[in-house]
Amino acid sequence: MQEKGNLSINSENFMPIIKKWLYTDKDIFIRELVSNACDAVTKLQKLNMMGEADIPTDEKFEIHVVLDQDNKTLQIIDNGIGMTADEIRKYINQIAFSGATDFLSKFQEKGEGENEIIGHFGLGFYSAFMVADSVEIDSLSYQAGAEAAKWRCEGGIDYEMETGTRETRGTTITLFIGADGEEFLNEAPLYAAMTKYCAFMPVPIYVDVVKEETEEEKAAAKKAENTLHISPEDAANLTKETAMDMLQEQKEAAEEAEAEEPKPLNDTNPLWQRKPSECTDEDYKAFYHKVFGDINDPLFWIHLNMDYPFRLKGILFFPKLVEQMDMMDGEVKLYCNQVYIADNVKEVVPEFLLLLKGVLDCPDMPLNVSRSALQNDGYVEKMNAYITKKVADKLNQMFKNDRPAFEGFWDDINIFIKYGCMREEKLYDKVKDTLLLKTTDGVYETIPEYLEKNKEKHENVIYFATDENQQAQYIRLFKEQGLEAAIMNTPVDKPFVSFLEYKNQDIKLKVQRVDADIESLQEKKDEEVSEAKKQAAEFEKNQMQDMFRAAVSNEKLNVKLEALKAEKVSAMMLLSEESRRMMEMMEAYANNAEFQAMFANMKPDETLVLNKNNKLVKALLSMAGKEEKKEDASLLCHQLYDLALMSHRPLNSDEITAFIDRSNLLLERLAELEA
Repeated sequence: MQEKGNLSINSENFMPIIKKWLYTDKDIFIRELVSNACDAVTKLQKLNMMGEADIPTDEKFEIHVVLDQDNKTLQIIDNGIGMTADEIRKYINQIAFSGATDFLSKFQEKGEGENEIIGHFGLGFYSAFMVADSVEIDSLSYQAGAEAAKWRCEGGIDYEMETGTRETRGTTITLFIGADGEEFLNEAPLYAAMTKYCAFMPVPIYVDVVKEETEEEKAAAKKAENTLHISPEDAANLTKETAMDMLQEQKEAAEEAEAEEPKPLNDTNPLWQRKPSECTDEDYKAFYHKVFGDINDPLFWIHLNMDYPFRLKGILFFPKLVEQMDMMDGEVKLYCNQVYIADNVKEVVPEFLLLLKGVLDCPDMPLNVSRSALQNDGYVEKMNAYITKKVADKLNQMFKNDRPAFEGFWDDINIFIKYGCMREEKLYDKVKDTLLLKTTDGVYETIPEYLEKNKEKHENVIYFATDENQQAQYIRLFKEQGLEAAIMNTPVDKPFVSFLEYKNQDIKLKVQRVDADIESLQEKKDEEVSEAKKQAAEFEKNQMQDMFRAAVSNEKLNVKLEALKAEKVSAMMLLSEESRRMMEMMEAYANNAEFQAMFANMKPDETLVLNKNNKLVKALLSMAGKEEKKEDASLLCHQLYDLALMSHRPLNSDEITAFIDRSNLLLERLAELEA
């Protein structure tokens, strides 16, 4: 007897949801339908454990996804709990009434096991209509005496129901693929979607492609049939040698058949579901290579295994950076009961961990209707706090137990840690004594160690270099004076220096680049200087400032005349730390017209420092005020200015051209003097 009717649409449950409005990604129908099949198996297993069902102990549960290209169908077949006609009416016809939710509420008072059912909202089934013109369900319930039921819907709200044809327990869902889903009739896109969403689902999944049997396959089958079936009459006439040959053929045929035994597409017991004590280093590395396609081994990993007060399992890998841009290639995959949800879901994963690679399985997380975003509630906050604590504990443990190894990792992991400290201040509070500074001497020191070591030379000041080549002159001067600077050359270091000062306001910490201050490089000044000497020094400084301003055509150039300890250094260009940070901020907000307008007239606060102990500077002082030396002095001033500028920043194309021309001219004049 055939039944006809209309689907009961519950508008308060997020209707309309059919077709393209349900999910953003079309391939997500694979996840929804296969995870529903997993649910069907899981429900039956639970009922069996509770004594509510009688299933043979040796029965194998599995799911088959069958592609028939000729008939343009895709089937998802399971041998799970199945459905009666009444259950189809209840769970399929009443849109947004979740069978998983009803199942859990029915059995929750029995306290049987944890919530391992994937479905929450009862909408996933309808994702099938994103790719199918019509969908058919043929199901037979596990209940004794149940009758198979068949349901078919043409993609609207009209359905038909009748007696089904399925003879074994379980459900077959047949998708009659339409124009919107034709790509999934090809094996490659289908396998890609299956691998993406189903690689770790808890029930073995097989992908079967319906094809005509080839002549080679027919011949192999005939050979197997001939070698494995011998009549009694033929057996009586076999010689020993022939029998041995037959046995060998049987063995080869059996081995060949075994070799061709299909393997499930998925790993039903992924690494993160195991106890850390059961996993070897090679297991972790193999899993990392397989899931993330990185040819490099991870530096180390953190295995998360939390059961109370919430459930969370996962593995976070710290990858080896090949280039600084690798920091943008993090990938944290989010799963729910081994079903893939999405990559890099910020609501669950602490933002700084999005620079890492890893998997997180959160069975209890609250999903929204599309399962691709999360409600920002207390559960998620607790999970964030737990993950942050585990990361901090791992770093502190490595630092304490094997500092040389930790220092070896630092160049690769410092970006993650610094970024994490700025994004999650709780992380900073836990690892602040583990943060390292790599110095220009190649030594790794904690911030307290650096400050203690250098307190006699510069108290509560951290000097740093951002470019060892560009700032080589400043670094050399530091080394000659027994000073050291930290190397801070990553993209996160620009904001991190300000963050360090903010977090260490109690000791008035200053973090300055090596070209921001020369106080530590100057000779100790006399405490008492006569007024005559002061006036003479001011006169010399003004003379040099006038000469350099004229030479470089910059009336606002600041010039200082100081006695530096290193005589070989003729001049240095300084940019105050505050001015430099403002310039960096302007670069960061280059596309913000409002911000740029606010600081449109701001110029870098650069100062040219001349070393009065240097022979070239002394020569320039002697040339000051001499008209006959004016041209030579101008050339030398401009050359000295460019040399100082080159140690401070790269010259632009016009500046470098003028520098080369001027260098040639000076060399020509020097050659003429020697001739």
